[in-house]
Amino acid sequence: MAMNRSELVAEVAEKSGNTQAAVNGVLDSLFQVFESSVSKGEKITIPGWLSVERTDRAARQGRNPQTGEAIQIPAGHGVKLTAGSKLKAAVSSK
Repeated sequence: MAMNRSELVAEVAEKSGNTQAAVNGVLDSLFQVFESSVSKGEKITIPGWLSVERTDRAARQGRNPQTGEAIQIPAGHGVKLTAGSKLKAAVSSK
């Protein structure tokens, strides 16, 4: 079972007593902060729940699966999400 964004917004609105529009606006703002901070290389930590950080990937040699030709894959960035202790405890208790 997966929860999509509209289901998440509806559930948070119900539990918090806010409108869905207000919750949707807060989520949009939260994701904008995540985007701008992580793109600058800053780590975001919500103690006990989650941490998000940018990772660096070195340039490497790859192979084209169709032709077998060697290709150079440039350096880049990725995103690392780490679950905190409260989230891990919630998962292991069920």
